[in-house]
Amino acid sequence: MKFGPIPVRESAGLIAAHGVRGNGFAVRKGQTITPEDTAALERAGLAEVVVAILEPGDVGEDAAAERLARCLAGPGLRIEPPFTGRCNLFAAHAGVLLVEAETVDALNGVDESITAATLPPFKPVVAGEMVATVKIIPYAVAGAALGRAATQVPAPPLRIAPYRRRRVAVISTLLSGLKPATIDKTLRVLADRLAPAGAEIVVESRVPHEARAVAEALGQAVGAADLVVVFGASAIADRRDVIPAGIEAAGGQVAHFGMPVDPGNLLLLGALREMPVIGAPGCARSPVENGFDWILHRLLADLPVTRADIVRLGVGGLLMEIVSRPQPREGGASAGEEA
Repeated sequence: MKFGPIPVRESAGLIAAHGVRGNGFAVRKGQTITPEDTAALERAGLAEVVVAILEPGDVGEDAAAERLARCLAGPGLRIEPPFTGRCNLFAAHAGVLLVEAETVDALNGVDESITAATLPPFKPVVAGEMVATVKIIPYAVAGAALGRAATQVPAPPLRIAPYRRRRVAVISTLLSGLKPATIDKTLRVLADRLAPAGAEIVVESRVPHEARAVAEALGQAVGAADLVVVFGASAIADRRDVIPAGIEAAGGQVAHFGMPVDPGNLLLLGALREMPVIGAPGCARSPVENGFDWILHRLLADLPVTRADIVRLGVGGLLMEIVSRPQPREGGASAGEEA
């Protein structure tokens, strides 16, 4: 593509690189200049205009953007018509965005004229939410560069994992200092978290803060729920604490305790007969985003969460402080409180 000023009289059929206004007329940026536009520019006294001139083999910005958007889009995504060199991708349904970052990086590395941007991997999205955009920087891209970019995407690197686990059981353990109103609020906050995923609380139990009681409640949730969240009256402090002991007493397994996300450090992940069990950190009682959200939505989308997945969350895992909780980062709060 050529770019630069040329005499106005030679500009018909070329692309205006910049918008031009005057004497009641306007030539928009990116518009193909017509003979009528040329005459108007000359009447305005303009001698030159900056244009973009496509060369043999060049592909226009809109066509190039759409081609690459189609390379990127996997299941659960829809593409809208391109405009001004941009083509946007949207979620066709609610779920969790999956991104193969290496493929997107490879595409972006082909040529400076070609760019693709996405939401972060594992971002929960709703139907109609924009999740990615392809932007061609100039008005056209060389066909050879476009071809190289397409070869970097042998399979679509973006897809939406739909929510599949919709029945949630909640177990709350009780101690004398825990008010019923706190549990009621916790349930409302969780219900709001579940709503975008089309999930709901189908079983709700309140039991003494004892391993045996937790085990019995977990057993009752088997078959009735697809996922269990356990809110402890006291935060989990060790793998041998009440909630992990209750999971094991019910015949389940504890996969991992602790998470390099703050708030959210004291999350516990386990399973009982293929049913995920989350030992919720204290911050999960707050509606503010925290590490609990990251794990909850993956599990609702039936995505595996391993110990390796959790330990990789540290970079970017320092989230906004929750004002309503004690300030463990500033000292003064006892170990484990509300994390």
